[in-house]
Amino acid sequence: MAPSGRQAGRPQPRLARALGGSRSAVSAPAVHAGARSGAGLGAVVKRVTHEPGYVLHRYDWSESSVIVEAFTRAHGRVALVAKGAKRPSSNFRPVLLPLQQLSLNWGGDAEIRTLRGAEWGGGQVMPTGDALLSGYYANELLMRLLAREDAHPRLFDAYAALVHVLASGQTEPLVAAALRTFELLLLRETGHLPALDAQTLTFAPLATDAAYRLVPEGGLRAAHADDGAWLAGAHWQALTGALADEAPFSATLQAVAQLPGDARASLRQQLRELLHYHCGVGTLRTRQLLMDIQALS
Repeated sequence: MAPSGRQAGRPQPRLARALGGSRSAVSAPAVHAGARSGAGLGAVVKRVTHEPGYVLHRYDWSESSVIVEAFTRAHGRVALVAKGAKRPSSNFRPVLLPLQQLSLNWGGDAEIRTLRGAEWGGGQVMPTGDALLSGYYANELLMRLLAREDAHPRLFDAYAALVHVLASGQTEPLVAAALRTFELLLLRETGHLPALDAQTLTFAPLATDAAYRLVPEGGLRAAHADDGAWLAGAHWQALTGALADEAPFSATLQAVAQLPGDARASLRQQLRELLHYHCGVGTLRTRQLLMDIQALS
């Protein structure tokens, strides 16, 4: 029989501090549409201003310009060309950094829009060390699992909360709990997370003291004797309740942080297998980089 979950208690002071300021205080962006000069009838140029966003990835487009993959609250993942961003005098050069909330302006109707302006939103410093690599890991997940122009405002808020935790110098266990929380919310928002309060194939409710395993192709099922990773039904039920909370990141972070150490490690393994399956890779690049660095230290 699997051990039952621990009773949820009050948030620990360190956890409460980590949650402070995790809600994104963002104003609604402005969207404008106007006829494009010289274009055919019905052609429209879309202009977006003051849109909260983060740089997920950037790569060269020309000798002086870069393509920026940005995650925005109202427009999802968008591709933007930052013309002249590689020039030393460019206003884009010091601003287009990862893990920093920005206010973005862009226009155009092509798949790759033209970045018109970018301003730093402030709020936190750049994460360092393992926290920085954890941020790159989250960015890689978003790049692999999000389609372009598919808005996920709740996921954007969860990502902003994760960045806040990474930048605030929290302990390794709390950073790990924040990553598990983000992974759960990402899988749910993209439709890859089955219901965690019943067995997926039989719809049978979970017994609190029984063991269940999350598998990529079968969802949640009763654990087998040779399963190396599983959680008690009580743990899955606690996560279900937290994910349904009005503040899902805060509630799920608390639920994950309150799991016993072996249960947190087991959850990490099961979520990793599920993410790799849906990303279509054996190992994510940032995960492999982190393992290589740890092997050298």
